[in-house]
Amino acid sequence: MIFKRIAAASAVSAALLATPVTAQPRTPVHTDHHVHVHSPAILDILSAYCSSPGRIGACDPAFVEPLTADDLLADMDEAGVQTAWMMSTAYLAESPMMVPPLADAATRVHDANAFTVATAAAHPGRLVAFVSVNPLAPDALAEIAAWKDEPYAKGLKLHLTNSGVDLRDPDQVRRLAAVFDAASDAGMTIMIHMRTRAEDYGARDVRIFVEQVLPHAVGAPVVIAHSGSWGGLDANTWDALEGFRQILAEQPGMAPDLFFDLAQVFDADTSPENRARLVDVMRDIGVERFAPGSDWPFSGPLDGYLNAAMDLLPLSPQEAEALRRRRVAVR
Repeated sequence: MIFKRIAAASAVSAALLATPVTAQPRTPVHTDHHVHVHSPAILDILSAYCSSPGRIGACDPAFVEPLTADDLLADMDEAGVQTAWMMSTAYLAESPMMVPPLADAATRVHDANAFTVATAAAHPGRLVAFVSVNPLAPDALAEIAAWKDEPYAKGLKLHLTNSGVDLRDPDQVRRLAAVFDAASDAGMTIMIHMRTRAEDYGARDVRIFVEQVLPHAVGAPVVIAHSGSWGGLDANTWDALEGFRQILAEQPGMAPDLFFDLAQVFDADTSPENRARLVDVMRDIGVERFAPGSDWPFSGPLDGYLNAAMDLLPLSPQEAEALRRRRVAVR
C-alpha cells in the first residue's frame, strides 16, 4: 500500500525512542471511529472530481489511491484494531465542487452507499457502515430513509465543507436539522465534519450548530469529525473547540451523546506545546467525549498513527487507557 505519511510514521517512532519505556504493554486502540474506502461508483469519478474547476484545493494523493477493504483490514490487523467505522464517500457525487454536476449523481450516491453497507455486511464485527449524503441535495432525506431498516447501515456521515453548507444561512441550517431528524428517525449514529468554508469559521458556527441542529439528534449519538476541524490545529480549530468548551461549561449536563473524534487533529509533527494545549481542552470538555480516529488512508499506517502517535499526547495513564478502549455506541 502507498501511504501519505510514511515519513510521519518514522518521525513518531523516532520520538518514541526518545521517551522512557513504560512498564505496562500498550493496549491497542480498539475502535477506529473514522476510516474511508471508496466505492467503485466514486473511484470512477475521482479523476474528474479532482480536476474540477470547482475544487477549493488539490486532492491529496492518498485520496485517490484505489485501496480496498482488504487493505484496510490488513492494516487494522497489524495495528491490533478490532473495529472501524467505514465512512461512505457518496457525498462526493453531489458536491458543488463537482463542476459540471453529474447527471447521475443521485444514482451514484445510492450505489456508493450500497457498496459501503455490503462491505460492512461481509465483515460483521470488523467494519461498521456509515452511509453519506449531501444534506442540501434534493434526494438527501429519501436516501437516508432508504437505509432506515437496513441492519448494517449503522450511521450517517455528513461533510459540510464538501457539501458547501453555510451554518450562517438559516435556510441551510433548517435543512441540515431536517437531515438530523431523518437520521435520528432511522436510528443512525451521526458523524459530521462540521467545519465549513467560512474563513472565520469557529465558535460562532459551533453555537449555531449546538443550538439549532444538535437538538434534532434525538437519542442519536453525534460525533464531531476531526474535533471540529478538517485536520490540524489552526486558529479556526482552536476557536471551534473553545466554542464547544464554553457551551459545555455553561450547560454541563447537555448532549451526553456528543463526542469528538481525533482523526488527523494531531500527528508526529504537532508541537509538544500544541499537544499539551489539546489535552487541556480535552479535559475541559471531558476526555470521555473524545474517541480515536485515523481518517485512513490519510493517516498512513494505523499502528503508527493510532497507537504510536497517540502515545505522544500527554494524557495520564488512566486517560490514555480509557481513550484506547473507547467505543462510541451505534444502534
